[in-house]
Amino acid sequence: MNFHTLSQLAALAAERNTEIGALMLEEQSAESGRPADAEFAKMKEYYGVMKEAVQRGMTENTTSRSGLTGLDAQRVGAYNASGESCLGGPSGQAMAYALAVSEVNASMGRIIATPTAGSCGIIPGVFLSCQERFGWDDDKMTYGLFAAGAIGYVIANNSFVSGAEGGCQAEVGSAIGMAAGALTELRGGTPAQAVHAVGLALKNTLGLICDPVGGLVEIPCIVRNGFGAVTALAAADMALAGVRSVIPSDEVIKVMLEVGSSMPEKHRETAGGGLAQTPTGRKIMEDLRGSRREEKLES
Repeated sequence: MNFHTLSQLAALAAERNTEIGALMLEEQSAESGRPADAEFAKMKEYYGVMKEAVQRGMTENTTSRSGLTGLDAQRVGAYNASGESCLGGPSGQAMAYALAVSEVNASMGRIIATPTAGSCGIIPGVFLSCQERFGWDDDKMTYGLFAAGAIGYVIANNSFVSGAEGGCQAEVGSAIGMAAGALTELRGGTPAQAVHAVGLALKNTLGLICDPVGGLVEIPCIVRNGFGAVTALAAADMALAGVRSVIPSDEVIKVMLEVGSSMPEKHRETAGGGLAQTPTGRKIMEDLRGSRREEKLES
């Protein structure tokens, strides 16, 4: 790639007088050696999988094998439809869709890891809800995924996208930043505004630990996807309104690296701390272990 930081990405897009999504498509094609239309078709296929996951999560039984989670997306969707939602239609829809995809993941369904399975609901939740609201076609959304990919590429190469390495700030935080920056571009923002959206989003998740109850990507992972979708919408709106990330986004990414590196191991996907080690969290883990022992004996 001809960029390694967000500032370089924005400058290159401005220099070529193109959007980040289109730039990333060119760069990906050049790096892979495959035609741009083939790369585009593959990414469009990924978006189709995301849409299918949203549909499944909003209409089918997503109860996880553990029995701990499932159907919350449909509960939120029904609440939104009641007209009583505090958030209102579009934001509530994004939240429901993000929960839906994350619940499909927890129930062993097919998802696209963006950038990880633990944060798989945020980009689909934001993208599909906005597509429905603004009437965008799938081609436009596919360019949006390339924009999100460019942002994720920079984050991954300068910090983390893995909860085991940098906590949930690396998974959910990165996904929020990717969604916020891409949405800013989809809404007509400049590359510079898209980059500011990333910084605004990431600052809001610095220090977020990874503390999966029972070691499963369910609690609190699923609800964090729902909250993350709403945060991405807020960051995009701030950037489009002219709010700037006073601390440059590339510096925010470096801080994420610093914070994640100093995070105790028990707060990095080990289930050794945080919510996983509350009295309720420990009881859930004991119950899961007991169920697994019984399954082994029966087999």
